Amino acid sequence: MLSLYELGESVEKNWETLRFTRGASTITQQVAKNLFLSQSKTPLRKAKEWLLTFMMEKVMSKTRILEIYLNIIEWGDLVFGAEAAAQYYYGESSSQLSREESARLASVIPNPRKWRVHGGSKFINRRTETILVRMSARGW
Repeated sequence: MLSLYELGESVEKNWETLRFTRGASTITQQVAKNLFLSQSKTPLRKAKEWLLTFMMEKVMSKTRILEIYLNIIEWGDLVFGAEAAAQYYYGESSSQLSREESARLASVIPNPRKWRVHGGSKFINRRTETILVRMSARGW
């Protein structure tokens, strides 16, 4: 569920700006929002999101929620889902991606409109390396 630290940070930032400028969503909350709710930033929408999140976590495994998330998020302009991203960026099925290709795709998830899978961004290169190290540590 939602980290209390992140929630506090969001409330503080939103109070300072008197607007809903900062979110604090878990992957489950993002799935709930993307599947069932609008993109509006209102307290009512956030309350609905929390309720849906609670219900989803009662009936779905974390693995299933992550699978849904990876298959509905945007990976670039009009590129939705991991399989579409694999085809778009690498011309192959997601099941055929190398470890590095998979890590590079994962590295752009925070903002695929800003960060590019291909290119020399130091941020993406560092993130990719971090992801590869973590994959190795888990035997992937």
